[in-house]
Amino acid sequence: MFKPLSLFLGLRYIRSRHGNGFSSFISTSSTAGIALGVMVLIVVLSTMNGFERELAQRLLSVVPHAEIIAVNEPVTDWEQKIKSVIKHPQVQSAAPVIKMTGVMQHGKNLKGIGEIRGVDVELEQHVSAITRIMLQGQWQDLDRNDVLGVIIGVGIAKKLNVVIGDKAQILLPQPKVNKVSQQKEIFSAPIKRNVTIVGIFKFGGTIDDTLAYMSLKNASEILSYQPGQVQGFRLKISDVFNAQIVAREVAYQFDTYAYIYDWTRSQGHVYNDIQLVRMVMFIVLILVIAVASFNIVSTLIMAVNDKKGDIAILKTMGASSSVIMVTFMTQGLVNGLLGCVIGGISGVYIASNLTQVVANIESFFNMHFLSADVYFIDYIPSQVNLSDVYITLITALVMSLVATIYPAWRATKVEPAQVLGQL
Repeated sequence: MFKPLSLFLGLRYIRSRHGNGFSSFISTSSTAGIALGVMVLIVVLSTMNGFERELAQRLLSVVPHAEIIAVNEPVTDWEQKIKSVIKHPQVQSAAPVIKMTGVMQHGKNLKGIGEIRGVDVELEQHVSAITRIMLQGQWQDLDRNDVLGVIIGVGIAKKLNVVIGDKAQILLPQPKVNKVSQQKEIFSAPIKRNVTIVGIFKFGGTIDDTLAYMSLKNASEILSYQPGQVQGFRLKISDVFNAQIVAREVAYQFDTYAYIYDWTRSQGHVYNDIQLVRMVMFIVLILVIAVASFNIVSTLIMAVNDKKGDIAILKTMGASSSVIMVTFMTQGLVNGLLGCVIGGISGVYIASNLTQVVANIESFFNMHFLSADVYFIDYIPSQVNLSDVYITLITALVMSLVATIYPAWRATKVEPAQVLGQL
């Protein structure tokens, strides 16, 4: 016999419990429930981490982290101002932008364009990953001098039925110069420009249906801007979750009124949805683990009733209440520990290979859980964070420990005289 005595007795009772069919079933079900809850919780948290990673690395590679757009009049001398902007320690890069909204027409096909961005071809590559999602054509073709070129999303191209080299027409509202002329401009004819499709990109989601690019020079000419004038700047920020604060700090450097936008206004609902799902699933699965953990209560109460004679003999031999209590707590903790080990290993393994597992399921059933036409990705991402694994395992173990306290305490209340007198 080895010491401590309580650990020896607890492990011995666990081995002897396998002979009792019903008690063994309850014990096994509690272990399986804890393992299942731990495994699913790790997988769910890893999936939410994966979506956050894709949000930061993929969606925000095209959606601007932050934008500062002038209100009443364009920003002048943008090349000097952009040097001041990138001095901020959290601003990795910045690029000028002119934003327009209009309609594109090709033959009898019409498509509203939510945002036509006039951009500097070179600087835009520092704040956007647009070159990596080009489906047809080259990004540098936007700067061609022989045509007024535009690059459009694949959704717009399908709607207009256009390919590289096709010509289309864009219709833009007249810019409002001042309040005096505003009434007249309401009835002004739209600006018309013939453009050539020089590129098509494919990102996924609604961006492909609403976004188009043209060169900063052509956008300035359309809006009659003077050389060096732009509407504002797009910023790439090192910590995307700090974009709101950084954009405000940068905007304070300007001497003109400006709107301050960041990605949380346009795409923040995606991040909020991820956090909401994370919180709800965490609570639900913790309750699942709690239910499984409290099956330990039933197991230990049956064990205490079964071992009343042993408890009485141990007490008469001088065993303290703490020894008896730890003996039965050990039995419950073994169930929780086994569940955590099994659930933790299986959860980490499944989460690490979740993308491939889901892809195989989709291939087997010939279906897709995510559509690239609706979402910005068409696969289930996953990223295992050790902190999530530790929190899950510690929570399950603590709940298992709490579940053992009452039955173990009941064991210490067994009266030896009463029990031995009935034997």
